[in-house]
Amino acid sequence: MKKEKIFEDMGAAVVSGKADRSKALAETALKEGIEAVEAINEGLVKGMAVIGDRYAAHEVYLPQVLMAANAMYAGLNILLPAIPATQSVDRKKAAVAVVEGDVHDIGKNIVKTMLTAGGFQVFDLGKDVPVDTMVKTAENEKIRVLAMSTLMTPTMDCMKATIDELTEGGYRSKLIVTIGGPPTSPSFAEEIGADHRDANAQDCVNWLKGV
Repeated sequence: MKKEKIFEDMGAAVVSGKADRSKALAETALKEGIEAVEAINEGLVKGMAVIGDRYAAHEVYLPQVLMAANAMYAGLNILLPAIPATQSVDRKKAAVAVVEGDVHDIGKNIVKTMLTAGGFQVFDLGKDVPVDTMVKTAENEKIRVLAMSTLMTPTMDCMKATIDELTEGGYRSKLIVTIGGPPTSPSFAEEIGADHRDANAQDCVNWLKGV
């Protein structure tokens, strides 16, 4: 089976949300001697990018995104362990978190999926995450990207507090900070010292690819 066909079928499996098919194709790719990183980038990532573009254009909705993400992770579970350790070390690290006081994590989960599809090693800190946890994770894990989100206006101060603490600790200049969620805005991002305000998950990933 030609690898171009395998990649095409992997992407289609993700787009259609077929987890078993994605897993089987990932196994086939490895049996055919295809490098895991290439299979991820040319197959799974391209499929998830299609879903991301369609979601941003309101052509598909959350259930389809979650099905596609499930299919992508089914393939990733096979391929990621096959990546040589040296290549794994080279992957950029990102942390995603819903800030303290907020437990709405659907947006965060989509960002996590898109970042993973974009080649990042993602640390999911969860929801209702304290400032100290985000800062310590960034410093201890040498995080390159911190993506914070909230759905609630009262918790926006936590974003500023996190950036302030990163600045005081001397690590702010070593990572990119993006924020997202309905109450946030580009002007708020600028006000608190964030690098970008994400309109949606695909916007976040697309912007990060350009920096």
